Amino acid sequence: MLLSHKYKFLFVHIAKTGGTSVRAALNGLRWRDPRYYLMLPAHKLSGFSGHQLGLKFPRHAHIIAAKEMLPSPFFDSLHKFAFVRNPWDLQVSSFHHIQRERPDAMRGIGNFNEFMRWKFNPERPYQYHIDTSLSLQADYLVDLHGNLLANFIGRYENLAEDFAAVVDKLELPVKALPHKRKANDRDAYKSYYEQDVVDLVAAHFARDVELLGYQFD
Repeated sequence: MLLSHKYKFLFVHIAKTGGTSVRAALNGLRWRDPRYYLMLPAHKLSGFSGHQLGLKFPRHAHIIAAKEMLPSPFFDSLHKFAFVRNPWDLQVSSFHHIQRERPDAMRGIGNFNEFMRWKFNPERPYQYHIDTSLSLQADYLVDLHGNLLANFIGRYENLAEDFAAVVDKLELPVKALPHKRKANDRDAYKSYYEQDVVDLVAAHFARDVELLGYQFD
């Protein structure tokens, strides 16, 4: 999550949706915001304490955290935006990320469909990085009653264009969106799936499919 007092925006960073590129484009704005110089030592203190002081929003915090922590008039004044991704495509991206960063979690699992069947097995042991990749994107964007709090939801599939719309709306002095963590190690997401795994993702992410309008095809 990225908060700007000067430019009055709140970026909700959903993992594997192009958020690293968005943050890279927006990070330079922090130094133009006088309040950031008050926020910076608080962020450092939070880090030194192992974040036990609770002085900053986590990178992938849900929007409800900001609504609960910030004064209502200030929260309401913010342009709150996020980017989302087709759930089937996101799971392919997550598979490659876990394979690269947490290979021990996949020991003995042969391929994508085997991994996904294991991942959705309710009897397997909890693992943080596995289970957080099953978080609904919708949960990042709504309040405790399911009401949408984001003003703008961009799409990973149209990342550059949708980010440009945010820049225009807020009149931000930023350069073109950089492409961070570009993936060159995979085929089109649909080629990964066997039908039963398509159905597993559809059932688990039904709320995302309904709210965000995605389909497998």
